[in-house]
Amino acid sequence: MLSPFKSAVHALGTRYIRRLCSAEFRDQKKVRKNERSIEYRFVFECLTELRPERVLDVGTGTTALPHLMRNCGYLVTAIDNIVDYWPKGMVNRHFHVVNDDITRSKIREKFDFITCISVLEHLPDHRAAVRSMLSLLNPGGHLVITCPYNESEYVPNCYELEGSGYGRGSAYVCQAYSRRELDAWLEDTGAQLAKQEHWRLFTGKHWTQGEVLEFPKKVSASEAHHLTCLLLRKSL
Repeated sequence: MLSPFKSAVHALGTRYIRRLCSAEFRDQKKVRKNERSIEYRFVFECLTELRPERVLDVGTGTTALPHLMRNCGYLVTAIDNIVDYWPKGMVNRHFHVVNDDITRSKIREKFDFITCISVLEHLPDHRAAVRSMLSLLNPGGHLVITCPYNESEYVPNCYELEGSGYGRGSAYVCQAYSRRELDAWLEDTGAQLAKQEHWRLFTGKHWTQGEVLEFPKKVSASEAHHLTCLLLRKSL
């Protein structure tokens, strides 16, 4: 049984959360539909097929993804580089997030499945990040990466492209990777590419260029595309 003091604090906290949720509900505004429905669908399809035990989410931020995966029965750890990438601080009200830099992670636990959703494009040392994530997997484990992608051309910062629809002046870069970077990740780690999807989301050539398509289209590698969903498997 909680002490009177803890009971009072709990009651106040509960009231605050209810008011916060109610305010967010009332203040909803129409915004640009983003790629999360594509990425989350890919994550949960892979979870359904692979049925891992322990899951790590990298770069959680304020999202509810770890909470959703926990609701499905998985044992979840969430990490983000809170100190460096969130200068004003960050609180995730859906799930506890551990402060950790994935490019030089201090996590010692091993996982069966790792998710990195729309995070890798913001990390200049992406090869170090991928090596670190693969090192945290058990043999035969899987890593899901989703990111801006162009099969033939690497873009160092999509936000600064001519005709970019958003992101210009952002504090962080937004890279679009290519087959060359993907091959380097595989060569660095000895991992195998288990699955890959290509998606077209804009009318322009690269990520953020042109108009946003009302209905994203899953395409082949030879067709115009802007986003990839990857499933990498660590060697046994």
